[in-house]
Amino acid sequence: MSGDLRVPRFRRGTRFRFDAVRDAWILLAPEKLFMPDAIAVEILKLVDGERTIEGIVDELVARFAAPRAVIDRDVAAAFEKLALRGAVEL
Repeated sequence: MSGDLRVPRFRRGTRFRFDAVRDAWILLAPEKLFMPDAIAVEILKLVDGERTIEGIVDELVARFAAPRAVIDRDVAAAFEKLALRGAVEL
């Protein structure tokens, strides 16, 4: 996925926010609620409708001490799952 210049966006009606009641980050989509794991939360925090997938990977590589290949794979898997579930557009 390295070099991926697609720009992920949340689909219309989808919101990513911290839910104080659950004390967790949640992704709300029409008639759906997702509770992303810690890795997905860090990825979703970077979805701004302007940053490319490559840019998200670059940011995560700078933040975390993990090999680029691992981060690249995690980002690709997260966006693939979320796109299939209708939460993001690529």
